[in-house]
Amino acid sequence: MDQGIHPLVAIGLKSDTAITGVDAALVKTDGIDIFENNLSISRPYSEELRKEIKSVLGEKGQLDVGHLKEVEQKVTQHHIETVQALLDLADKNPLNIDVIAFPGHTVLNRPSQKLSIQIGNAQEMLEAFGRPVVNRFYQSDLASGGQGSPIFPSFFDAMTREIEKPLAILSIGGLTSLSYIGINGELAAFEVGPGNVLIDQWMQTRMGAEMDFDGLWAAKGMIDQRLLKKLMSHPYFSKLPPKSADRDEFDMLLQDVDGSSVADGAATLTALTVQSIVEGAKFLPEYPSKWIVIGGGAFNPSLIKGLKQSLRGTVITGEELHWNTSNIEAQGFAFLAVRTLFNLPISFPTTTGVPAPMPGGRIHQK
Repeated sequence: MDQGIHPLVAIGLKSDTAITGVDAALVKTDGIDIFENNLSISRPYSEELRKEIKSVLGEKGQLDVGHLKEVEQKVTQHHIETVQALLDLADKNPLNIDVIAFPGHTVLNRPSQKLSIQIGNAQEMLEAFGRPVVNRFYQSDLASGGQGSPIFPSFFDAMTREIEKPLAILSIGGLTSLSYIGINGELAAFEVGPGNVLIDQWMQTRMGAEMDFDGLWAAKGMIDQRLLKKLMSHPYFSKLPPKSADRDEFDMLLQDVDGSSVADGAATLTALTVQSIVEGAKFLPEYPSKWIVIGGGAFNPSLIKGLKQSLRGTVITGEELHWNTSNIEAQGFAFLAVRTLFNLPISFPTTTGVPAPMPGGRIHQK
């Protein structure tokens, strides 16, 4: 690696938790500032591969290692093909790329047990393109004494360099991750609670639908305030940061919603996502003047309406800032891979709870 920090061209990859496919983004960055990040693609998984990935998700920690390796090879090949498609789109060859960030697909995440397993063979990616590959972002943080996530605050700091502070970025996927950037660039981050996961499960169970599309069911329902108060008594919400949650941490809450109508259940679970963010704001060093919402939740009008009604300050979506929010985590991993090459920290005591600012990720190179 050349001495001195200078701009590099990185490809970042991300296999989403909903198992729809792989996002890839091309980013030019020195790990501090972002110079280009306007090219990205998404390649969906086949229905067959989606089912195979679902079959190795670590329900209660039980994983069939042999089957896992078979699926890993197919997932790796899909990522390799995605990188090639992005290179073709950019009219570049691998020699134009300095590093590939390949976090893989998470099949088991137990931060309380210091355990996070992703499938994806970095060595095969290295052999395919001959460029340095960075993986094991979460594991390096866990090994350093952190929670494993959130790991994107330094990336969000670069993305919001020209925006008034203090601000917060709400990444609402299965869970909600909150990243805070203060007036002097101070960072804080933690997972506040469920994002879309309970709403999605509710709709899948009750209606056979993947989600509450456009928040339409929540918009038709009434929030059960007594039930909401009971749901908010879950101990995670009052736990002090740093903290991160398992995806299935809040599953038992659905039992309390069982007696609700479809619409009222959707409304109350959407309100739970909002209220957990309201409670999470109490842990921040200063109240944000602006909230930027990204992730699938940014496309749920009922959720956005609830946030605008419940949070002080301005609430906008990443799309309103012309961010490509559907591929933003792929961009984030590209940024982190460059920080890894330059030995810059990717996690901090106030984000994941590591004892000191820590570099992270593992570099594979020839």
